[in-house]
Amino acid sequence: MEFSKLDIFIEIAKQKTMKQVAVAAAEDENVLEAVCAARTSGICQPLLVGNSKKISENAEKLKVDLKGIEIIDEENPSNASKICVKLIRENKAHIMMKGLVGTADFLRAILDKENGLRDGKLLSHIGFFDPPSYHKLIAITDAAQNVAPNLEDKISIVNNSIKIFHSLGKAKPKIAMLAAVETVNHKMPACTDAAIITMMNKRGQIKNAVIDGPLALDVALSKEAAMVKGLESEVAGDPDLLFTPDIEAGNILYKSFTCVGGASVAAVILGAAVPIVLTSRSDSEKSKLLSLALAAASC
Repeated sequence: MEFSKLDIFIEIAKQKTMKQVAVAAAEDENVLEAVCAARTSGICQPLLVGNSKKISENAEKLKVDLKGIEIIDEENPSNASKICVKLIRENKAHIMMKGLVGTADFLRAILDKENGLRDGKLLSHIGFFDPPSYHKLIAITDAAQNVAPNLEDKISIVNNSIKIFHSLGKAKPKIAMLAAVETVNHKMPACTDAAIITMMNKRGQIKNAVIDGPLALDVALSKEAAMVKGLESEVAGDPDLLFTPDIEAGNILYKSFTCVGGASVAAVILGAAVPIVLTSRSDSEKSKLLSLALAAASC
């Protein structure tokens, strides 16, 4: 299945059984507006955990209808996160979303060794974009979760990414392992790690994807650039995913797409028992809605 617009996630989500999204500290105005819009769009059904008085007041202020939405009163944001985790473990919710709670407290509840949602995998972040200059949707990992992943971490991030592509109907995503150059330079860990992961894919140790690297960004995005450099690559010019070597590279590329390239974004955290929606306050309402749609579509 080829994706060209992020709205495809809304269509995929609508075709599936509507999922419950547990929102921690749901009194956050932006998040409250987004989950109610997602409900109206038929994407997911909110289950709000937080300060019920503030939730009601903000809903009235935003003119959003809470009729038929369950609200669990919990004024402590950290406890609200723990309640959301419990709801998911009891199969009463299928997506978890961050509201007005600190990221550290939110993730602490998810990563709790005894009662959390971690299933032994590394958590990683993936964002999907629709840059006007590219011929289809393209994703970036990891721009927000892992600071300086080692080789083992990168393998986990790759596998997390492949899994979400499969859940969205993309059977064999093309992954470009980004670095500064295409040669394998032992002084540049991004190059050596990319080469190892590429060889693991060729030998069937990482399955159900086509991986190539190291590739500089221009070669990854342009078949012509690859030809000029004398490189034959099934990925060059047509990647579904750009794998960045560290959080600095990922974050800069991510924001270049949105701030300069004019792309919209949908993003989730992978590697837990369910998709995690952890949006930024600076994200647009559309981005929050699309992120919820991505989470629901990937369940």
